Amino acid sequence: MGRVNFGGVVKNVCLDYVPEVAVGDYTIVHVGFALSKIDEQTALETLELFRKMGTLEEELASEEEAFARAAKAPQSPCPDGSCDPAEHIQPADAPTESRGR
Repeated sequence: MGRVNFGGVVKNVCLDYVPEVAVGDYTIVHVGFALSKIDEQTALETLELFRKMGTLEEELASEEEAFARAAKAPQSPCPDGSCDPAEHIQPADAPTESRGR
């Protein structure tokens, strides 16, 4: 295991697949595993591209941030894809059923 700095966010990463990686090197990481060593220019260009796309913050979010973002996202009544979500959308002024216990 090692600690990898992702543009300011430091995370623990498994380095078993790239034993040649040393302190100061750059690496491609996926789901907590370093997969390959890359040069500095490629790493910096990739980080900048991710920043421009707005995906860097999403990828590096803490678990709490990811849960908070997911809670704010529109929720599907059928996340498994078994229905057409558009069929379940009600207008804002439509009456809703109250289900008591």
